[in-house]
Amino acid sequence: MKKWKNIKSNLPALGFLTFVVALWELFCRVAEIPPYILPAPSEIALALGDNFLLLIFHTRITLMAVLGGLALAILVAFVVAVAMDRWKPLKQTLYPVLVISQAIPIFALAPLMLIWFGVGLLPKVLIVALVCFFPLAVNLVEGFSQVDPEAIDLMQTMQANRWMIMSSIQLPFAMPYFFSGLKIAATYSVLGAIIGEWLAARAGLGIFMLRAMNSFRTSHLFASIVIVILLSLTLFKLVEAVGWIAMPWQRQSKDQLEG
Repeated sequence: MKKWKNIKSNLPALGFLTFVVALWELFCRVAEIPPYILPAPSEIALALGDNFLLLIFHTRITLMAVLGGLALAILVAFVVAVAMDRWKPLKQTLYPVLVISQAIPIFALAPLMLIWFGVGLLPKVLIVALVCFFPLAVNLVEGFSQVDPEAIDLMQTMQANRWMIMSSIQLPFAMPYFFSGLKIAATYSVLGAIIGEWLAARAGLGIFMLRAMNSFRTSHLFASIVIVILLSLTLFKLVEAVGWIAMPWQRQSKDQLEG
C-alpha cells in the first residue's frame, strides 16, 4: 500500500517529464534543428548506448572522487560541529567564518588545490569535500543547538558524562538535521567532482564533457549530463535509504501520523 502511494505521488512528475521529452523530440524533428546545436532525445539515447562502456569507465573515476570527498567532508564536519557545540567561544569564532567561506567561488579555490596537490584523485577529493562541508557542518551545528536543555540537565543530574549525553540525546536529535544536510551535500558532490575534472584531470565525466564539447558532439555532452543526473539522484536516494535505516524512531512517528 505504501509503495503504491509513493508511486502515485511521483506520477505527476513522471507525466510532466514524459511530456517535456516528447515535446523536445517533436520540436527538433519539425524545426530540423542541427544535432550539434540541440540533439533530439532519441539521438541522446543513441549516444548513451554507443558510449555506454566509456561512460561507465568515466563514471567510476568521478564516483571515486565523490565518495572520497563525501567521506572526508562528513568526518571533518562532525569534528568541527562537536567542537563548536562543546566550546561556545569556538562557535562564535568559526560560525561566521563558515558563512563567509561560502562567498568564495569554488572555481577560485580549485586551481589552488591543483597547484598544491597536482593532477590526480586527491585534489578532486578535496574540492568535493569543500563543496560538501558547509551544508553538513551547518546542519549538524543547528541540530545540536536545538536539543532540549532540560534533557541534558536531567542526564547531568544522573551523572552522565559528555559521551553518554552526546550519544543518547544530542546525536539522535541531530540525525534528521545531518541527513538533510547530507542530501544537499550528496547532490553537490557530483558537481564538485565535475569542476575538479574540468580544471585538470585525465579521466572522469568532466573530461568526457570537455572532449564532447570541443568536438561539437552535443549528443555526447547531453548523454554525460544524463549520467550526472542519474548519479546525483542515486546518491540522494541512497542517503534517504540510509537515513530510513539509521533513524527507526522517525519511521515509527511517521507511521503513527499516517495511521
